[in-house]
Amino acid sequence: MTRHISFLTLLLFVSFPSVAAPYEANWESIDSRPLPAWFDEAKFGIFIHWGVYSVPSWGPKGKYAEWYWHDMLNPEGETWKFHAKTYGEEFKYQDFAPLFKAELFDPAQWADIFARSGAKYVVLTSKHHEGFCLWPSPDSWNWNSVDIGPHRDLCGDLTAAVRDRGLKMGFYYSLYEWFNPIYKSDVKRYVDEHMLPQIKDLVVKYSPSLIFSDGEWDHPSDVWRSTEFLAWLYNESPCKEDVVVDDRWGKDTRGHHGGYYTTEYGNIYEAPADAFNKKKWEECRGMGASFGYSRNETIDEYKPAREHIHLLIELVSKGGNLLLDIGPTADGRIPVIMQQRLLEIGEWLALNGEAIYGTKQWRQSAEGDLVRYTAKDGAVYAICLKWPGKEFILEAPKAGAGLAASLLGHEGNLKCASKDGKIKVEMPDLGVDGAPCKHAYVVKLVGVE
Repeated sequence: MTRHISFLTLLLFVSFPSVAAPYEANWESIDSRPLPAWFDEAKFGIFIHWGVYSVPSWGPKGKYAEWYWHDMLNPEGETWKFHAKTYGEEFKYQDFAPLFKAELFDPAQWADIFARSGAKYVVLTSKHHEGFCLWPSPDSWNWNSVDIGPHRDLCGDLTAAVRDRGLKMGFYYSLYEWFNPIYKSDVKRYVDEHMLPQIKDLVVKYSPSLIFSDGEWDHPSDVWRSTEFLAWLYNESPCKEDVVVDDRWGKDTRGHHGGYYTTEYGNIYEAPADAFNKKKWEECRGMGASFGYSRNETIDEYKPAREHIHLLIELVSKGGNLLLDIGPTADGRIPVIMQQRLLEIGEWLALNGEAIYGTKQWRQSAEGDLVRYTAKDGAVYAICLKWPGKEFILEAPKAGAGLAASLLGHEGNLKCASKDGKIKVEMPDLGVDGAPCKHAYVVKLVGVE
């Protein structure tokens, strides 16, 4: 009998694959988790900085308006001078909270703009460094959007609307809080009793597809208990299969650990320069200099859609994603200039998204100043950052059997030939207004080596 049972046990062991061991609370194990495929395929996401700082909505030129509370405490700084002049020296930052009403917030309209922009995922600041939460966090009593201000679950309402449009929903979450008295007096207690319960509550309530951690730089990841949280996230949480995370989990982690690496306005911070050749990465930036809405920014600070489109092309050709930020107003509107930029990006992607979504890096990302390359399903996409003229000459691709070229948005194949080791494509004569799109033009090549 014993021998029979042993044989069955052995049979079961060799017949069925063993269950994968759970991820352990160390970086070697956490970093071994494969990145869910959706993130690399998506390429383009929307970042949203929205909170109590959206009420004053002001920062010095070139600065982050969402740092208003932090910056106003410098009596010699521009922010304090603006604050004292505008609101008076007795007006505390906390007095802005009841004015953050979001009375015009229409999550369906926001989600519609995001979908029409061509973005595939959305990342909302659930809590910035000021500590104010956009959901009813039990760990932030009277400092969240349900207890005060909008009296509304902003995270929940936007999550539902975004998912209704088929987009992925994620959250930014700041590990530290500038002025939380527990954080200032006892970091371990803050992490154990406030931060970890709070971020787990966010995950359990909304099952995000992405967590953009930040505010990690004061302490190493072991102080934040980051690997413990990530082991729970990957093993037990309701979004364990889908969720992706960034690299901001301690002052030792940027460009070293996490699901993907991050840059910010091109700044790699503590990451080694070659890190972005080894792992998936994402660039985040605002349409101007600030993430949060700043009334001090003018039209001259806002980059035109052309620059955002060219940036997206540049990043994707090098294996990156773009997380482009908007800063809504305190009453819940996306500023019209930001809507316009997003819709213009969406118009370009509607025609040329084949060369962006789901693509991989080609063996060469660029040719000269004007051509960027991506690849997918045996095709190579040569993306020209301005109209190339009558003839488009490419040196990097080499012709193979069945060489053919086409212009996305234009019917039929283009005349092309290989000569002297170069591919020459004859562009259609479309006239000034006849091009299928603006800003950048995609020639699709098949039959190249």
